[in-house]
Amino acid sequence: MRAARLTDVQVATDDPRIRDAVESFGGRAVMTRSDHQTGTDRLAEAAGSLDAQVIVNIQGDEPFVNPQMLDALVTALVEDAEASMSTLMSRIRAEEELDDPATVKVVVDRQGRALYFSRSRIPFNRAPSDEDRSPVYKHLGLYAYHRDFLLLYASLPPTSLQRAEQLEQLRALEHGYRIRVVETPFESIGVDTERDLERARALMRQELERGGGA
Repeated sequence: MRAARLTDVQVATDDPRIRDAVESFGGRAVMTRSDHQTGTDRLAEAAGSLDAQVIVNIQGDEPFVNPQMLDALVTALVEDAEASMSTLMSRIRAEEELDDPATVKVVVDRQGRALYFSRSRIPFNRAPSDEDRSPVYKHLGLYAYHRDFLLLYASLPPTSLQRAEQLEQLRALEHGYRIRVVETPFESIGVDTERDLERARALMRQELERGGGA
């Protein structure tokens, strides 16, 4: 709600416990079907009744999102006429993340559009000197979509690379749609594993101790 470029925030879920938790603090929840294969498919169902040109997907497993990340996401999509959706990346500096399959990597072209996403380390640096080596970027699981494309995406058949990597954004790339990727200086912890959960709890405790809230 602190993001300047968002006009409304709703939680799409198929679980009444999540709906009740959201409504308990004054939030808005939308119930969806329980058979969706991906979060984007769930988002598309919720977006069908929304009157908005741009839909932003803030996944529930990204609790430390900075509002400026969301504003950059929307701005990039609006300013790139050829992109169907946008997402974020940040440079990997922690060595243990380079070969961690839970950390998704992305490579982009000179216009900042995604070439590929992978759970493997990409690119594979064979350059002989540090000067020629390419940095490795981590994909942050936040997306903005043009509403028409989001509804179309839900009708596209899953693809082989999407199934192999278990990365839903590959469905868009394999079907020939462009994804604009914005580098951000901000970090966000995706809570996908038990280790991630412990890191998230530790950060939350630090925030509360500093009086920053949650």
